[in-house]
Amino acid sequence: MTGSRGPGVRAESIDDMFARYGESYRLYVTCTGMVASFAMVVSGGIANVAVPDIMGAFGIGLDQAQLMVTAFNVAMTTSQLLNAWVIVVFGQRIGFAATLVIFTVGSFICGFAQDFGLVVFGRILQGFAAGVIQPLVMVTIFQVFPSDRRGMAMGIFGVGLSLAVAVGPAFGGIAIDMFDWRSIFFVPLPMVAVAFVLGLIFMPSHRAAKGQPFDWTGYALVLIALYCVVTGLTDGQRDGWTSTRIVGLFAAAFIASAGFLVSQMRARETLVDLSLFRNREFTAIIVITMIFGIGNFGTGYAVPVFGLLVQGMTPLDAGLVVMPAALMVAVALPFTGRLADTIAPRNGILVGLCLFAIGAAFMVDADVNTPYANVMLYYAIGRFGMSFTMPFLVSTALRGLPPRQLNAGAGMVNFCRQLGGTLGTNAWVVFVQMRTQFHADAFTATQDSANVASRELLDKVGQMLREGGVSDVSNQSTALHYLGQVVHAQATTAGFQDGFLIFTVVFVLAMIPAWMLGPGRKR
Repeated sequence: MTGSRGPGVRAESIDDMFARYGESYRLYVTCTGMVASFAMVVSGGIANVAVPDIMGAFGIGLDQAQLMVTAFNVAMTTSQLLNAWVIVVFGQRIGFAATLVIFTVGSFICGFAQDFGLVVFGRILQGFAAGVIQPLVMVTIFQVFPSDRRGMAMGIFGVGLSLAVAVGPAFGGIAIDMFDWRSIFFVPLPMVAVAFVLGLIFMPSHRAAKGQPFDWTGYALVLIALYCVVTGLTDGQRDGWTSTRIVGLFAAAFIASAGFLVSQMRARETLVDLSLFRNREFTAIIVITMIFGIGNFGTGYAVPVFGLLVQGMTPLDAGLVVMPAALMVAVALPFTGRLADTIAPRNGILVGLCLFAIGAAFMVDADVNTPYANVMLYYAIGRFGMSFTMPFLVSTALRGLPPRQLNAGAGMVNFCRQLGGTLGTNAWVVFVQMRTQFHADAFTATQDSANVASRELLDKVGQMLREGGVSDVSNQSTALHYLGQVVHAQATTAGFQDGFLIFTVVFVLAMIPAWMLGPGRKR
């Protein structure tokens, strides 16, 4: 089936592309989509290892620096909802190419920004493009594979994402060590250029003859709700959780969210197809996906930052600590993808969540003395769970939907995964900061003349300073300053440990709706 986009311009459907390239077209379009998705995921994780450098460059704290990551995730989350509209109105080829152009513009803004606000704006453009690309690619791959091979296809797609998770922080560490933090925003651009050329050749270009109305009201309400929630979480610790501004932001978020739900119940075209949730299996998968997103995105952010702030790793070391885990997932995903076509979804998802919980539980006791190899192993255990969970979530969510709802269903799955990851990671950072402050106050309260360990530490530091020729006038203040740094380091470690405990609980809770999927085998 073909359509027309204008005089003399012939739109090419998936059937047309198969007629031109034969069965090899599946490989061509899958590689095209994976290159683009790879670049997007690299850009999402590459900034994690630059957090301390950007904090120093702009003189900001962790809560503000987190906006660089949160802006990307919020934009990516909301733009997931544009996927179905983009495909209908522009077609896969034009939509694919246009989002890559937007991503490139955002990269240049970030790389040359002289103000942190511009960095955040550039990350919004990058995240917007990433949010449109990923479900677009997922649906295209889903459409070109037969139903009995779609689980395997999702596994292959997941390999590209896992490799991107692996090399993103490592690429960022290498770029920072060789150049500076600005260079990280240019690392994905060669892959974007390759994907742009391949997309113009291999992506189908068929679209609807008439444009589809877009629910701008619903989209605006989603943006307002997410902006208010994220801003409230980011500034709450600094402004006070009961301050008028923070309470007002959360109230506005609640009103916007309620307004959005009401707006989606209208009879005309809406942003979200609420009829998707009449499918009980789809609804259960959405719940699991949101909880999974919290832990999945959160641990991907937490482990490198833990290495940087607690263990004093270099950006390169923090990037390399996550690489073996993602490479292992990339190897395992094709096999677990095939399992998703044969065994009960509940079994695969439960195994994955259990592994995630075990990996997070090991990190609860990690501190500055934990060997580098141990941190790498703990992260690998958790990430291995991703190879089980991801193919089952995607294929199970889409398998019961009619063809006309595939685009909307894929967008909803990705939206909920990103929503859980965005809000969960932001809330986790706030929780870690609060627990760090709590532990800092508790440790400081014990620093008095009765504390033998502290007196011994001050005596040892004072002796070293005297041997180094430091005057007695400076000796005491320097030793006390060092003691303050030790207290801060211990408080930071304890805060991160509490954070990893929360992740463990989150993964355990996700097992409840997973168990409710039932023992039925995949059809």
